[in-house]
Amino acid sequence: MSALSTFVSIHPYFKVHPGKLETVRAGLLRFVEKTTTEKKNLFYEFTVNGNEIFCREGYTDAEGALAHLDNVGAPLAELLTMADLIRFEVHGPAAELEKMKAPLAHLNPAWFMLERALEKD
Repeated sequence: MSALSTFVSIHPYFKVHPGKLETVRAGLLRFVEKTTTEKKNLFYEFTVNGNEIFCREGYTDAEGALAHLDNVGAPLAELLTMADLIRFEVHGPAAELEKMKAPLAHLNPAWFMLERALEKD
């Protein structure tokens, strides 16, 4: 099984408040800059569709994902004054998701458990 088969990804979707899109977009760089110091981060970037913003992010394990959320706490609090978190998903292996359930309960995530990892013969 590839190490990439067992990573954890977080999928937050935000809806930006009217008139705040340019301010929010300008602030996304702050998230990216903070994330560059994270050792367990695999990828991190934003995509935009109108007034909706999605953050594509992956971590080697649950600890990396939780450390990231601690790391970006201040810019996230600021973002949430200008945008609503409309959906929050967490994807990964069951054992890793279990480690995240209590710390992320307040965000009411949708949990997507890795069903099966394919192995090469």
